Amino acid sequence: METKVLTGSPYPLGATYNGEGVNFSIYAENAEGVELCLFNKTDDPTESVKIRFKERTHQVWHAFIPGIQPGQLYGYRVHGPFDPASGHRFNAHKLLIDPYAKAIAGTLEWDDSLFGYEVGHEKEDLSFSKLDSAPYIPKCVVVDESFDWEGVKSPKIPMHKSIIYETHVKGFTQMHPDIPEEIRGTYLAMAHPATIEYLKNLGVTAIELMPIHHFITDRHLKDQGLTNYWGYNTIGFFAPDVRYAANGIQGEQVREFKEMVKALHQAGIEVILDVVYNHTGEGNQMGPTLSFRGIDNAAYYRLTEDPRYYMDYTGTGNTLNAMMPNVLRLIMDSLRYWIQEMHVDGFRFDLASTLARELHEVNKLSSFFDVIHQDPIISQVKLIAEPWDIGEGGYQVGKFPAGWAEWNGKYRDCMRDYWIGADSMLGEFAERFMGSSDLYQDDYRRPTASINFITAHDGFTLHDLVSYNEKHNDANGENNQDGESHNRSWNCGAEGPTEDNEINALRSKQMRNMLTTMLLSQGVPMIVAGDEFARTQDGNNNAYCQDNEISWLDWANRDESLQNFTAQLIAFRKAHPSFCRRKWFQGMPIKGIGLEDIAWFLPEGDEMSDEHWQNDFARSLAVFLNGNGIRSLNDDGEKITDDHFYILFNAYHEAINYKLPSDKYGKEWTKVINTEYDTIDEHDTFYPGDEVTVQGRSIIVLKANSNL
Repeated sequence: METKVLTGSPYPLGATYNGEGVNFSIYAENAEGVELCLFNKTDDPTESVKIRFKERTHQVWHAFIPGIQPGQLYGYRVHGPFDPASGHRFNAHKLLIDPYAKAIAGTLEWDDSLFGYEVGHEKEDLSFSKLDSAPYIPKCVVVDESFDWEGVKSPKIPMHKSIIYETHVKGFTQMHPDIPEEIRGTYLAMAHPATIEYLKNLGVTAIELMPIHHFITDRHLKDQGLTNYWGYNTIGFFAPDVRYAANGIQGEQVREFKEMVKALHQAGIEVILDVVYNHTGEGNQMGPTLSFRGIDNAAYYRLTEDPRYYMDYTGTGNTLNAMMPNVLRLIMDSLRYWIQEMHVDGFRFDLASTLARELHEVNKLSSFFDVIHQDPIISQVKLIAEPWDIGEGGYQVGKFPAGWAEWNGKYRDCMRDYWIGADSMLGEFAERFMGSSDLYQDDYRRPTASINFITAHDGFTLHDLVSYNEKHNDANGENNQDGESHNRSWNCGAEGPTEDNEINALRSKQMRNMLTTMLLSQGVPMIVAGDEFARTQDGNNNAYCQDNEISWLDWANRDESLQNFTAQLIAFRKAHPSFCRRKWFQGMPIKGIGLEDIAWFLPEGDEMSDEHWQNDFARSLAVFLNGNGIRSLNDDGEKITDDHFYILFNAYHEAINYKLPSDKYGKEWTKVINTEYDTIDEHDTFYPGDEVTVQGRSIIVLKANSNL
């Protein structure tokens, strides 16, 4: 029976179901012909129907097929010149994934037919493969986008009140004893009451999910029995990855993702996605032809002066060309889709400096930022940059535009150095603790531009940061050559697990020190899942390929005392606006009070002078936070006030006595936190001029009533 084909529309791009059929639309500027291939089943070796598009509007090919329903499987074959030397790699023998596919049924099955050239040929990628890749590539799925959100809205938590929890859909739930085995590792597991109860009790306000866009595992990893666990190898920017679906692969993953978001929003928890728009999983010229390369290689990728090769600012073999209007549109359409259809609350952009590159330099006024800034939808969600890539000039911490927050790598490095006793200036410690005004204030940004973190998915966990001096990545199959070698870590006296009680006690205290420093710093704290209960990766600082117990959260062996301490610490931060200010400290006397909003002191009780900030060996200082100096109004227009706080930092290995300042700073001080212990409560009272003993490598927090 002949399939009826109507003209259709060039927009929206992708496969769009309207109740009567499906409009198919694909951008392929340099193509000479496009064929839509329809499949009956996911394991069909070849298409049941092939439709040659006759309509082309500018660079977009399109058709409308009446009668097609959600669940229909499809792919494309694109005709054009195979001329790698000119940047063109068209090969109609390869079935291609729609860049706008809303769902992808299944995962890649590696085979030589997936490559546009003959694998092993002496001419390498200049040769031409006639093998059909259809049996081995996953098919795209037409989806029904209807979903009942039941009126559930985004919590819309202000950035200064946010506490971000970076996690992995599978890693968080795979070993959770209170989640049914049949849904562990899935979107539904992240929506399970046990997950939500845990996140609520911990106190985080947003989960930042490691990549859930459909990704591929590189062939060399698969051959070694490994996988791309982290997911930074996207091939579908609209499709939630099928690996995390519990009940099906033909659109069910879309519904399950929405169920997860709805459940988290009902609990007041936001969802931020880690997104990878800087490159795709097709790799360099020796990589497979799966989608963009075969649809229009020269229109999607940044090519070198010799168009056979790819610019590689990402270390993955290719770079998407965000200077091209069609690529910018792809990224913006994807972002809007996840906001409007999937209801996510923000994005963390992997290697964001790559997206800002125009020619070779990173340009913060690039078209990428301009387009986002003017977009009425994208500009209103949380935008977080990983502000670096591997190219020249790629380290751009502090240089992103207004409206953006950044992973503050300088905060991470400074705080690690301080607590392990490395040479570092107290001035930088104070700057990072106050929100890094040196990085963000001149651009009219707020302290919330700084995403403060001690650890991230990439690198040691918090437990391993205090337990290992060296990386131990042998399981990755690269002879321990992968991963960062300079970790700013300290094992506290023994490499790895030990029976030494003193070392273990010190490690626990160091973890409390780092968590306390981060959660009392101005800016937005980010905790890595499991750090709150001392999760270990056995010293592996690059577990990107470990889809196993190395990466999964070990719920059975968690450190509950550290977990409880972290939850108390988060609650303490939330209760006191002094630690989550919207505006910068000014370091000036407050009118009518005569006290600065912030002041720094030596252990002797004297205010620090300029020369004290330059000591690279000094490890001890105290800070006064004025509860009347917040300089912000609440939602009712009333001035926000808080208690005064006096925080005593001692990274020196021996105890130090701190003299409290005069009564103008506080008439009566109560100890509320002492990282020597694993609980937070009010005990012990001190008065001006008293001495407070701070044990080696410890923090003490004192509180005073600001009205006295």
